[in-house]
Amino acid sequence: MTFLSVSNIAKMGANARILHDISFTQKRYQKIALVGETGSGKSTLLKIIAGLAQADQGDVLFEQTKVEGPLTKLVPGCPGISYLSQHFQLPHSLRVEQVLRYANTLEDPTELYQVCRISHLLNRRTDELSGGERQRIALAMALITAPTLLLLDEPFSNLDTTHKRIIKDVIHDIGHTLKITCIMVSHDPMDILSWADMIVVLRDGMLLQKDSPQNIYRRPLDEYVAALFGSHVVLDAADYLKFALGSEMVGNKKKLILRPEDFRISSTKTKGIRGKVSHVSYYGSHYEIHVALPEFDVIARHYAPLDVYDDVYVTLAGH
Repeated sequence: MTFLSVSNIAKMGANARILHDISFTQKRYQKIALVGETGSGKSTLLKIIAGLAQADQGDVLFEQTKVEGPLTKLVPGCPGISYLSQHFQLPHSLRVEQVLRYANTLEDPTELYQVCRISHLLNRRTDELSGGERQRIALAMALITAPTLLLLDEPFSNLDTTHKRIIKDVIHDIGHTLKITCIMVSHDPMDILSWADMIVVLRDGMLLQKDSPQNIYRRPLDEYVAALFGSHVVLDAADYLKFALGSEMVGNKKKLILRPEDFRISSTKTKGIRGKVSHVSYYGSHYEIHVALPEFDVIARHYAPLDVYDDVYVTLAGH
């Protein structure tokens, strides 16, 4: 049985269409990420799913029941769905325990408080919380009504590394421990690739690609999708064949999108193409080496430092 069905959703803005005929389905406990540049329609789509914005066309079915928009419902929202905006606000100068008690529908919220890592914050006032603590309280508020679907709009925005790691653990436990299905919007590719079961990519309100994280990363539809998930190189088929003559990977393709890990570089002469290092970026566990070759440039993942202007030889991984 389909848990959530989004069918042919369209939405007009003041001067342009925000969403164009968006459709996808979600199974219970399946983690879906909505990804795209700013203005691609992700937040609007999330609000339509929550029943907080009105679609001009299409339907959202949640557990076989149609989600009504605010034009047809006196109190916007859908029972069983919680939406956490990136612009959430907490009541001022109240104790956390008071804020949560007002919204509580759970017989015993102890497990929820533990999952959200807020048990030690219950006696604190809301104006005494850090940004990461406020985010966890907002998550608890979204969950204390016992939803089965949680919609998260940029839950990691404006958080330092420590609090971001805590929030990621909380979101994992929301699905794993509390058995709540999630849809999340995030701009960080590492947040998405390591979390999602399916990724839905939007551009200018249109659905470009929906697939597993592995396929989105390794086989992006185009350069726009590739760029959302990290460094990449686009090679014409003829340039690719200079690395791997007769490779089956080319087929009838005119262009190929490759990742830094698709290349290998060596400082000693090999069968590869000779080039010169133009830029080096350090990422802790590895380097990304930009290499200027005679006819085009590539970016290669490497595990030892190199200097700009070093001569290197570039080959394809596995060749």
